[in-house]
Amino acid sequence: MLMPADQIVPRDRRILDAGQLRSERNARGPDFSTFPTGTVTFLMTDIEGSTLLLRELGEDYAAVLKDVRAVIRSAVRRCGGRKVDAHGDEYFSVFERATPAIEAAMDLQIAMAQRAWPGERPVRVRAGIHTGRPTLTDGGYVGLAVHTAARVCSCGHGGQIVVSAQARQASMGSLPVGARLRSLGSHRLAGLGRPETLFQLHAEGLPTRFPALRIGP
Repeated sequence: MLMPADQIVPRDRRILDAGQLRSERNARGPDFSTFPTGTVTFLMTDIEGSTLLLRELGEDYAAVLKDVRAVIRSAVRRCGGRKVDAHGDEYFSVFERATPAIEAAMDLQIAMAQRAWPGERPVRVRAGIHTGRPTLTDGGYVGLAVHTAARVCSCGHGGQIVVSAQARQASMGSLPVGARLRSLGSHRLAGLGRPETLFQLHAEGLPTRFPALRIGP
């Protein structure tokens, strides 16, 4: 069963533990030796209401998931990002700089909104962007920055792009034309030691009105 990242999941699912995204990898996994190090920006997405969507679509869900991943993958590649992991309804990517990550999030959200989905049911993804200095190992990125990116993503809503204060700082002076960041206030995200100031990305073609952030215990 697919569940949002901020809920408890079975042990055989990937676990967000101590800031590491762990998944079973096969021989076709990425060569992380070529991935960016130092200060990087993460873009995390997941499908809103994926469990309900799975129940409604049944066997057709696999095709929808494939299409969602294709939309995200295309935006990430076009903006110079690299896929780190894709597991279930989540897609985790990394960028050397914050601005391309923001551009990729904008592109994928606009493409998702314009796409026709089965049964005319909207399929939406939430997106979270965070900049930090993780450790890169032969199995992927490890560190608080990874955990923070996942939490920033999980507190948003489908169609929304939530940006951390660190990513905002890293993108200052270089935001895409017409884009701006509106403060959503300071919030304590589960597992993080201090409050995080979060921002919502506003740009032409993106929805702007959402419920309050999904801040859990």
